[in-house]
Amino acid sequence: MKNLTKNKGVMLVLSSPSGAGKSSICKSLINLDKNLSLSVSTTTRDKRVNEKSGKDYSFVSIDKFKDMLDKGYFLEHAYVFGNYYGTSKSLVEKKINSGKDLIFDIDWQGAQQLREKMREDIVSVFILPPNKKELEKRLKNRGQDSNEVVNKRMNGASAEITHWAEYDYVVVNDDLEASVKNVLGILKSERLKRIRQTGLGDFVRSISNDL
Repeated sequence: MKNLTKNKGVMLVLSSPSGAGKSSICKSLINLDKNLSLSVSTTTRDKRVNEKSGKDYSFVSIDKFKDMLDKGYFLEHAYVFGNYYGTSKSLVEKKINSGKDLIFDIDWQGAQQLREKMREDIVSVFILPPNKKELEKRLKNRGQDSNEVVNKRMNGASAEITHWAEYDYVVVNDDLEASVKNVLGILKSERLKRIRQTGLGDFVRSISNDL
């Protein structure tokens, strides 16, 4: 039997208001699927405890980020809560063209820019919290931000959630394990789409010729 390979890797985009759990879902998916890796964004924000440059994010100064932006380095970029974020165009294209899948932990602004440039390669999922109270609880319990930042993120959550209808799929993250299974199911299904498989036409013709 001939091997069928994907035409390109899948660009799996996850967005949500801060605290809804998209980063936790991303990490779980990467651990479960060997063909999936995180698209490492470049950011100007401070590095958090346990974060590693080049693995979680590439941390740069504002001046460096703006220079990279001017040189057309980014496939998408956004300014969120006082910090810049961007995705390397060359790194993404290299991965996708080699058949590797990438997962993007980005906001709705970045997702919109990716759709404009690489719509056929993108599968987008919006992660919703079960309710406002739980969202605020998660933000406070993760202990990464000051009360001021938590309040800012809560105030911005309503505006972010209004973009849910722009996404291909919506998952309510009431239970992390169940949400991970749902998103993994979406990814597996999208990989089987006819447009993602090269060699499919030749394979079908070979079957017809053998009949």
